[in-house]
Amino acid sequence: MRLNSRIGSQQMEEPAKHIIKRFIEELWNARRLDLADEIFSEDCVTHQLRSGVSAEPAARGPQAVKEHISGWLTSFPDLRFNIEQMIAEQDRVVSQLVMEGTHQGTWMRISPTGKRLHIRMITIHRIASSKIAEDWVLVESLGFFQQLGVLPGTAELIRNFVQHADFESP
Repeated sequence: MRLNSRIGSQQMEEPAKHIIKRFIEELWNARRLDLADEIFSEDCVTHQLRSGVSAEPAARGPQAVKEHISGWLTSFPDLRFNIEQMIAEQDRVVSQLVMEGTHQGTWMRISPTGKRLHIRMITIHRIASSKIAEDWVLVESLGFFQQLGVLPGTAELIRNFVQHADFESP
């Protein structure tokens, strides 16, 4: 009985992985923005994960996905994602990715730096009715801003904190 349930689960997992591979390879890397209409649910929601704040869901249907990707590509025209690993179980697909690109356009009011970035990220996608219905995204933001030159390196951040921290007990 357990074997049969695992086989059924595998049959669900492989198509789910295929949808996410299409999202990364075709929509992002091949710039086929029209694919969003095919692989995203109209009522898809995203959760942008950040430490210290709750991951409030935000609507991100196909049109919003196209606009989101267009914005990134305006700032990082050579942006590519490389899949390092992908794991699927039932309706969820977890991906470890590296996002690479050159900062050539204004992004979040940060003027182009011309710097080549390599940013690690983890995503979890939930698939329903053969479409992406929900996602959770964790981007290594500290390294992202350090590579842009917005923040100093980690060692310098710690050194600055220690120099300016008040360690005296009350």
